Amino acid sequence: MTKKQRALAAVEALKAEYPDALCSLDSRNPFELLVATILSAQCTDARVNLITPDLFAAYPSIEAMAKADIGDVEDLIHSCGFYHSKAQYITETAKILLKEYGGVLPPSIEELTKLPGVGRKTANIIMGDVYGQPAVVADTHLIRITNLLGLVDTKDPYKVEMELKALLPPEESNNFCHRCVLHGRAVCIARRPKCKLCVMKDFCPSAVLD
Repeated sequence: MTKKQRALAAVEALKAEYPDALCSLDSRNPFELLVATILSAQCTDARVNLITPDLFAAYPSIEAMAKADIGDVEDLIHSCGFYHSKAQYITETAKILLKEYGGVLPPSIEELTKLPGVGRKTANIIMGDVYGQPAVVADTHLIRITNLLGLVDTKDPYKVEMELKALLPPEESNNFCHRCVLHGRAVCIARRPKCKLCVMKDFCPSAVLD
């Protein structure tokens, strides 16, 4: 089986197992998704989802976030780690979006990554979930699972993104990433994968079945 064939098999297996490929971060609009993704750096999605309801209740719009008291924002996001930097990122990003983009998230990786605290992972989430464009979100689950599958042989997020772009059908890439997150939490768990329960065990070269 070639890498391309294995990638297509993985796409179909995960699609059947997780038909609803949803982003694990809760949000009601593109700006909230952007903020949640910035907060998710070095923090679990579950923790971010506990933080954002109070944050967005206090600052329900880009305009409100741009005028936010940074100390108050720090208090609201304190438990997600690196809160000094993240508070600075999200308030400054709100100001830039209003001043330079009319309050609309720019629809390109290049422009998104100019925003404070926005790397390629965050930019790809916005491109895929907001703009419906082909995207590869190289988070820890995707990197681990695609290495185990033998689709990539690197832990470098940029290299993983580029190599998977060459293997995955563009229209499937974004949902494949979401499904890898779900699978990584439920079955292909770091350090204790449940290979016998895995829908990819028949073609995963790393599967341990005995």
